[in-house]
Amino acid sequence: MANTPNQSKRDESAPKRERKAKQASDEKWGTAVMKLGFCIIPSVLLRAQQRLGLNPTQLAVLLQLVDHWWDQERKPYPSKQSLSDRLGLGTRQIQRYIAELEAAGFVKRIERRATHRGKLSNEYDLSGLVERLNKLAPEIEEANEFKRQAMRRGGSFKSRMQDLEEA
Repeated sequence: MANTPNQSKRDESAPKRERKAKQASDEKWGTAVMKLGFCIIPSVLLRAQQRLGLNPTQLAVLLQLVDHWWDQERKPYPSKQSLSDRLGLGTRQIQRYIAELEAAGFVKRIERRATHRGKLSNEYDLSGLVERLNKLAPEIEEANEFKRQAMRRGGSFKSRMQDLEEA
């Protein structure tokens, strides 16, 4: 199938955008830091921590799981020990926090076993988290748009919110 002229231009500009993003990240964080890897965290997860009912440690555990999620098709499977080492928590604490995240619908544990019936680290399905973030995204976008419009009309966001509450 032949490329359209616009598609060809997009394909050619993609490596340029990637290089520019890489350079910006290297400048921001340092090449040595970026060389060790990075993960993509949706801002809505950080912005909606309170609305999601996540305490700081639950969020930290979720972020660690996300850091192990490299491909959409392959669920992360870090050991409780590796999460423990990264977070400075005991493995029983990790287990409890993951159970809380599972009860809240953010994570689903999937037991893995080796062919000789030995237990492996669990796999973690994060589709519950993804689903919750996708439900929250329109609300957060609406709030952001409201804030932008309030700022365009003059005055601070806080004063606009007070005006609305008084009305």
